[in-house]
Parts: sequence; structure tokens; C-alpha cells
Amino acid sequence: MKFSFALLGLASVAAAVPSPQLTNDGVSARAAWPNGPFVTSGRWILDASGKNLTYAGTNWPGHADVMIPEGLQYQSIETIVQKIKSLGMNAVRLTFAIQMVDEIYANGGKDITIQKAFVQALGQANGMKVLNQVLAKNPRFSASTTRLQVFDAVADELAKQQIYVHLDNHISKGMWCCSSTDGNSWWGDTYFSAANWTRGLSYMADHGRSWPGLTSIGLRNEPRDPTNNPSLSRASYNWEAWHGYMRQGAAAVHAAHPDLLIFLSGLSFDTYLTPVVRGQALTPGAGTFSRDEFAPGYAGKLVLELHNYENSIGSCGSLQGNLLRNGFEALQGGTGSGVVNVFPVMMTEFGFQMDASTWKGVYASCLASFLPSLKAGWTIWVLAGSYYIRSGTQDYDESWGLLNHDWSAWRSPSYVEGALKAMVRNTLS
Repeated sequence: MKFSFALLGLASVAAAVPSPQLTNDGVSARAAWPNGPFVTSGRWILDASGKNLTYAGTNWPGHADVMIPEGLQYQSIETIVQKIKSLGMNAVRLTFAIQMVDEIYANGGKDITIQKAFVQALGQANGMKVLNQVLAKNPRFSASTTRLQVFDAVADELAKQQIYVHLDNHISKGMWCCSSTDGNSWWGDTYFSAANWTRGLSYMADHGRSWPGLTSIGLRNEPRDPTNNPSLSRASYNWEAWHGYMRQGAAAVHAAHPDLLIFLSGLSFDTYLTPVVRGQALTPGAGTFSRDEFAPGYAGKLVLELHNYENSIGSCGSLQGNLLRNGFEALQGGTGSGVVNVFPVMMTEFGFQMDASTWKGVYASCLASFLPSLKAGWTIWVLAGSYYIRSGTQDYDESWGLLNHDWSAWRSPSYVEGALKAMVRNTLS
């Protein structure tokens, strides 16, 4: 299947952005990396100089039971970030759980130590064992280091190596994500308090003011039907309620940190945003999506994000068609396209088995060409070669991880050299 990209609007819209002020030596006062804050204009994200940019990166989970970024028992933060940088990537989607912020509030405003975090997640013996491994690999830390201080150190190293941080609220209760029965599916679900969610977003956005490389935040990972809570599903699992909650979350972030781009994810595990893009009714109501309904001052901060895991799809044309219909057509627009709202769109999750051959299949190879052809940003799932704990199994091996179990090397060197590095280059060129 062929698509015309004549409507992609590849011409820069830099003229619409005010020129940055100059210092006495003639160097732009805002030209230093990351040259923010970023804004949106049509299908593009623009830096402070009005230059088009996008993300090509990976996911670094920090939302699970321990609630700190994974892998630090095996490698130092510096080593892990160097691995990311060696791919040419410019972004990391760094995930967090609302529970971390809830515990800070419950503890009188103080975060808990990583010693307590490991022990409560892994048990006394294993928790202390893994903690000591983390301290050996990352001697800047101690048992009294807090979880947020670990996030700070990760953000600091990413900034040193000029990699953007996209912070992502992945889940409410710190655990493996995601299922429709995990109590984190939808606002009002067992662990998903709307009030705690907005409080957590506000807290993390404000805390992230100290991170020079923090450029954006995702309001919620994979909203989905709470199938084990049929009354909640009937009452509010719909586009109208989604719209109201997205506005609440965006307002909380913008009030705390107005420089951030704000990513909106769709329904059904964030697999489609068609009603938003096509201006269709946000059912069961009759209203449609409008940037004007978001508070003045940050309508130019909104980005759409989608996930896709159609690993068994039979043809690249089918996958491309699905992606366009589900929201990537917002990058195109144009008369007769059916697109009402043009947006930047990014694929913040896709992934597959990291072995010698899966990357050569239809799904992976199609995305490797299609996303760069759209100049659509992406972050692959997942960097992690293993997890402190996943679904009750400690030191869980991640066969989809870019890195091997001890985070020391690429799990599939043939994929990295044969496709991934080129995908990064072609996206950012």
C-alpha cells in the first residue's frame, strides 16, 4: 500500500516563532541544549529557535514494585546512558508510579529510602542483597538515598549526554503494567484515584523543574476498559470522560511546569485516537475535541501518543493503514483527508522479541521504515534486560529488552546494527 506524503507539511514553520535573544557575544541565549522550551505548531514540535525536532529513543522503566529505574544492580547509570547514546538516540521515556508520590505525602513530604524500597518490594534478604549490588555499581548512592534522588541522578546523566527526558505516568500502584484487571485501568479503578493522579502529576512536573533535560510528560499510560469493574466501565469508560480527565491532568502539569509538552494517550491500551484526530463526537456526548477547551497558554503544548503491538500482522500495507487510521493521519491533514485536528504524533511503545530474526519480520521492518518516513517520533519498548521484580518473579529476564540480562551488551546485536541504528538516523536526519 502506498501513501502520499505531500501533505506532511515538511516546510519549517520557524518564521512563526519569535527569534531568540542574543547574548553580547552573539550566541543565542537559548541555543544551549536542549534549547527549550518546546512548543507545537501543526504536526511539528519546535525548539526555542523554531527548528523541527522529534524523539528517537527507548523506554527505561521506573514504575514497578521498587519504583526506581531498573538495572542499577548490574550497571552504573553512566554506563547505561552511554549505551543509549551509542545508538544515536536523543530521548528516554522514563516511567514512574503515582504510588511513589502517594507515599511521599503519607510520609510527611519525605520520600522513602532505597533501602526501604528494595526491602518492601523484594523482602529483607533479597532486598538488602540487591541494594548492596546497586551501591557497588553506583557508589554515589547510599542506603539512605531516596527514590527520587535516583530519578534525579538518572535525569542528570541523561542531560550530561544530551538525551531528552520524557517523563511518563505509567501506572498508579507500583507494579508490572498492564492488564484490564490490574486495578489501574481507568480513573476510579481500585488503585486509580483521579485526585491522587493529578496530585502526582503536579508533584513530578514541579520536581522535574530541576532536570535540565526534561522536555515533556505523558499524562497516563494505556487507558483501558476496567473489565473486572463493570459498573465503572459502564459509567465512564468512554471518550467524553477521557476528555475531561485529560484536561484535568494537563491543567495540573501546566500549572506546575508550564514549559513541558503534554502527551495525550488514547483508549484501548492507547491504540487509537481517531475521534480526536477526525473531530468526531466524544461519545456518549456530542462534543468534539478542541484545543480551545484546554486552558489558554498551553494549547500549543499538546502531542498525541500511540502504542502498537501488532506483531503478527501479515503485511506492511495493513500495518501502515491501521496506524494512519488510528491516529498517525494527524501528521498529514489536508483537504479531504478527514483529519480535523493536526498534531505531532509519536509511537511511545512498540516492541518485539530481541533475537537474531524477529526484527527481519513484517512488523519490525515495516515500523523501521514507516515511522522515519513520517518523521514520527518513537520510543521502543524496552531498554531493560531484566527487572528487579516483575509479577512476583525477582530478577525477571526481559526477552524483549534491548540489553541482555545484566545490562552489559545488546541482546540482539544483529538488530541493533542491522536496523535500529539506521532507524534512529533516518528519524533524526
